[in-house]
Amino acid sequence: MTSPFHFAPFTSDEDLSALRQEVRDFVATFDPDWRGRDLAMGWFGFDPEFSRAVAERGWIGMTWPKSYGGGERSAMARYAVIEELMAAGAPLGAHWIAERQSGPLLLRLGSEAQRAQFLPPITRGEISFCIGLSEPDAGSDLASLRARATPAEGGWRLNGRKIWTTNAHRCQFMIGLFRSGGSPETSKHQGLSQYLIDLTSSGIDIRPIRDLSGETHFNEVVFDDVFVPADMLVGREGEGWAQANAELAYERSGPDRFLSVFALLPATVDALRGQGEPDRLGARRIGEGVAQLAVLRQMSLSIQGMLDAGQTPAQEAALVKQLGTTYEQQIPDLVREVLDGSPAITGADRLAETLAYTTMFAPSFSLRGGTREILRGIIARGLGLR
Repeated sequence: MTSPFHFAPFTSDEDLSALRQEVRDFVATFDPDWRGRDLAMGWFGFDPEFSRAVAERGWIGMTWPKSYGGGERSAMARYAVIEELMAAGAPLGAHWIAERQSGPLLLRLGSEAQRAQFLPPITRGEISFCIGLSEPDAGSDLASLRARATPAEGGWRLNGRKIWTTNAHRCQFMIGLFRSGGSPETSKHQGLSQYLIDLTSSGIDIRPIRDLSGETHFNEVVFDDVFVPADMLVGREGEGWAQANAELAYERSGPDRFLSVFALLPATVDALRGQGEPDRLGARRIGEGVAQLAVLRQMSLSIQGMLDAGQTPAQEAALVKQLGTTYEQQIPDLVREVLDGSPAITGADRLAETLAYTTMFAPSFSLRGGTREILRGIIARGLGLR
């Protein structure tokens, strides 16, 4: 039986060791003493100053055309920078969504005016984007969304709500998916369109959602007759579903799907070394964790190769996100199994603090980027089971 999932090996002859060392030196110079909470937040951490410093190094939009402020570097060079930053637990949230998917979406489908307006400031770390997809009444069925875009003189009027919108209260812009025609009852996958939305527009109410850790990176965003100019439509009207699915391949397949809690792993290895030789259980569990990480990395790199070739590996990306989320949520359990000690929110033990916050953040990993149930549905469709 031929597998419906294709993960061709992705290799590169490019020597990136000097670039990796440059990133490590930069991180150590910028802030070598991130707290456990900061390390646990990883790429969710929102630090505009850090993002601007990353931009000054030319590490935002690395593969984009120079005419838009990009570096025209290889995809593997970008991947190497992202890996090093995430492995260090760096706060990438102020530029991450824009660099990971909003910018690539505009490069592929945006108008020339949209590219000229938004891409250069993204590469300079000056503006932040969020994604408006999920809705309170839609559950995990994104296509049943009811937020509506109604034609108006000179543009559109947006009404409805979005939820679980990461860092919306800190961002300047959103790319939102709205129903511009039809209805979810008659043609839920049709009549959807994407819009570039200025979050300072009149009629937008952003309501932070506080989670178990006390953080408010998730939000509900309410649109009350919000005007969006006609030239802020992304791509073609009515083709938003296909556009959003192509965009989700970027969101679900990158190293952020298995490196969110990576900082815990080397810290745990260091702690075990400090206790002497690890016992058989500790050695085996650490080995399992590293082996799973290596497999996920190769799968992610394979998808990177497909994206570079202009393909839309939605099913493969769903599989990586599902496996990566499961892996990340298991890491706090691994740490508790092999180390003596308990999570602690306060105190001088950075490992205990990182573990505590990671334990609280981990349940959200299977929400962001698509719930576990939705991803399994996509995978089952790929296997011909539904």
